[in-house]
Amino acid sequence: MKIFDLMSHRNHEQLSFWNDPELGYRGIIAIHDTTLGPALGGTRFWNYESDEAAVVDALRLSRGMTYKAAITGLNLGGGKSVIWGDNKMIDREMVFRAHGRAVEALGGRYITAEDVGTSPDDMEFVSMETDHAVGLLGRSGDPSPVTAYGVYVGIKASAAARYGNDSLADKHVLVQGLGHVGYCLCEDLAKEGARLTVTDIDQARVDRVVEEFGATAIAPEAVYDTEADIYAPCALGAVVNDDTIDRLKFDIIAGAANNVLARGQVHGPAINERGILYAPDYVINAGGLINVYGEIHEWTAERSKRKAGDIYNTLLRIFDLAKSEGIGTHAAANKEAERRVMEARHLQRTW
Repeated sequence: MKIFDLMSHRNHEQLSFWNDPELGYRGIIAIHDTTLGPALGGTRFWNYESDEAAVVDALRLSRGMTYKAAITGLNLGGGKSVIWGDNKMIDREMVFRAHGRAVEALGGRYITAEDVGTSPDDMEFVSMETDHAVGLLGRSGDPSPVTAYGVYVGIKASAAARYGNDSLADKHVLVQGLGHVGYCLCEDLAKEGARLTVTDIDQARVDRVVEEFGATAIAPEAVYDTEADIYAPCALGAVVNDDTIDRLKFDIIAGAANNVLARGQVHGPAINERGILYAPDYVINAGGLINVYGEIHEWTAERSKRKAGDIYNTLLRIFDLAKSEGIGTHAAANKEAERRVMEARHLQRTW
């Protein structure tokens, strides 16, 4: 594994490794770009196949956070951290306090929050060792409702662009992944009268959504052979890949998952050619970042939700740009994010 080649490929600034074998802590913190401000990104706790897989995940997720902050209009850079291990472990305090010490050692260049496999409780342990943690209990807390709301309005914007009307009543929406965000999204969609089909590897989550919202359940492996108006991936990324792309039967792909396209430069144009409208993931799922940014700046919950509502207009601008320039929406979003970062470099030094 050529570390500097991996970093240079996407212009990452910093990659830090942290290890405490007695506590079972193996952590990686990736900082992509701090032009707009300190790098903010959650901590993912995952049992990776290898150290290389953990590094690659941290690098790609941190870059996504740079683009997410830029396109959303927030003065933040992009970072991400991963903890390699069993995220089902019960005794978590010392692992996350060790992670807090790693965050603190970066002197404010990186701010962390919860992500896949972590929770506000875990962030409380992190905050025992550093002030550079957000999403804490009693403050902004769980960002899932705001994230889900941003995805919901993003789906409505996608519907407006695809169908000429943003109503989701009677639209068939397939939601993949029913964690905190997926559940809240189903709640928002059900209130508008969308017809829900859902799946998750956790049967208890499926049963809950079926019972509460009248959804239809399918097996996880049936997702890519199911026909629906809208596909909302809300679990792990890379679901649009070489194996699935020819099987997709959707008008719109718009969900909360990060890195939905396994290879953006390949699969972005490919779904565009198939007539599928793609809401770029780091745009539509920016509600969580907005939520913690609001915590840093002491916004009210209503202000954070209102800012997440702006995702609707941001996506419409991206769709218009993609159409006017004859490019995919993925490329259009990247172009807009990169433009803001480049312009900001004329205003201030690297944070």
